[in-house]
Amino acid sequence: MQAFAHETARSGGSQRRLSVVIPAFNEALRLPPTLARVAAHLEADGTWLPAEIVVVDDGSRDGTAAAAVLDRARAGIDLRVLVHERNRGKGAAVRTGFAAAAGAWVLLSDADLSAPIEDLATLAAAAPPHGVAVGSRAVDRRLVTTRQPRHRDLMGRSFNLALQALRLTRLGDTQCGFKLFPGDLARALAAAQRLDGFAFDVELLLLAAHWGAPVVEVGVHWRHVEASRVLALRHSREMLRDALRLAWWRARGSLPRAPGGPPRGHA
Repeated sequence: MQAFAHETARSGGSQRRLSVVIPAFNEALRLPPTLARVAAHLEADGTWLPAEIVVVDDGSRDGTAAAAVLDRARAGIDLRVLVHERNRGKGAAVRTGFAAAAGAWVLLSDADLSAPIEDLATLAAAAPPHGVAVGSRAVDRRLVTTRQPRHRDLMGRSFNLALQALRLTRLGDTQCGFKLFPGDLARALAAAQRLDGFAFDVELLLLAAHWGAPVVEVGVHWRHVEASRVLALRHSREMLRDALRLAWWRARGSLPRAPGGPPRGHA
């Protein structure tokens, strides 16, 4: 993993209030408008400044890292671009981003903004002081403005039923790519997380709960965006395999322990 050449200077070493971590694989077309929208929202809102956006290019082949630039300089917002030399999986990209994030809070967001950055305020209002706010499509289906194809929806619901049967979660939706973590919890999770694939969300939330951090599910707006990076059959098998691994690790008592007890976040 390397830092991309156009990584911006960091704002005087000051503590950032928020890091927005965006894992990206072959997102050269979608990433520029996403970065502009995220930066514009943070700048207009002002609540989260100083902030940073951390893009992790997971071995893209389309110039994603080069495309990851802000449309203009924005006071109090830094852009950092980290590059995996080969594609390692979304879980690995999130792990890299969380480990590098300097914010007191860390927002995980998909590159396509299926859940809009404007719903950050909804997550923040619901977030426990030292816990995780999980954006969800299951809390209020009326907030899902554009539904995904039937087979994708069935895949998601079936996976969630499997997770509940394995007692890995009580949430109705673990896979929405919009989650807010206390910064020190995110960094501790990055040091402990092992799954590289799409089941990484389940692992993060399982570890957070295992460490005593409260996890709340929050309804957010969501719209399906075409050109998904998820391959239904292949990734369904991989996610189920990884869910079984998590259940096995928990049954054996081999889930990582919290460093120094449950991590504590910053208000």
